[in-house]
Amino acid sequence: MPAPPVLELRGLSVRYGGVPALDRVGVTFEGGCITCVLGENGSGKSTLVAVLSGLRAHDDGDLLLDGVPVRFRSPRAAREAGIATVWQDLAVAPLLSVWRNLCLGAEPTRGRWPLRRLDVDAARETTVRALERIGVTGVDPDQPVNSLQAGARQSLAIARAVHFGARALVLDEPTEPMTIAQHTLVGQAVLGARARGLAVVLVTHNPRYAHLVGDRFLLLARGQVAGDLTRADVDADDLTRLMAGGEELTALTTRLQELHPELGDR
Repeated sequence: MPAPPVLELRGLSVRYGGVPALDRVGVTFEGGCITCVLGENGSGKSTLVAVLSGLRAHDDGDLLLDGVPVRFRSPRAAREAGIATVWQDLAVAPLLSVWRNLCLGAEPTRGRWPLRRLDVDAARETTVRALERIGVTGVDPDQPVNSLQAGARQSLAIARAVHFGARALVLDEPTEPMTIAQHTLVGQAVLGARARGLAVVLVTHNPRYAHLVGDRFLLLARGQVAGDLTRADVDADDLTRLMAGGEELTALTTRLQELHPELGDR
């Protein structure tokens, strides 16, 4: 019997007042797979991130972790269950060093009480290894985080999630502009997380970047699933056109529902 997906949404709905932000959404997020979530403003992307990260409990339907229904009451509960979220405004301590950020709250020590003390060398080594695990090299563990560019800070947050045993990684689209080199660094870190078996959910507004790193593409429109595609289904140009919405996205939704009537129940 195949193992259940790491995360699954079954008929999941979230309402603000009487307005549905997510409406009967059904989707799976498999381990070792990067699912890129795309859609216009108001499509439900942020609400999806809020549900997965524990910021907002769903109203109807089910959220399953390893096949077991869960309902996160807080971001801490989601983290403890193994779902790590990298936010737009990264939750890092900018004045602390790279190694302090990675090891924050779980710093290695040596010696016995009352002579126990922080093992700085071990912390530095742990940080370098954690970054190398996701394919990021050349970062000085002693430099302050505020000296890093946006892509390196994102990579640090991803490395921390992998190091502390996350099962799923949710990346909210960054607000800071990135150079090609910084996008490459983040892409490398995301691919490194996938290689470690994490279910990666990458929210982005850039269809070409999504097609470059993604395995699947979840298109949201007005809180519903408008498309659930793979790299075999679309190329980068197709994805760009579909992101523009309009008649092509409507036609795609209609055709998918014809081929798969169960989509109409999502």
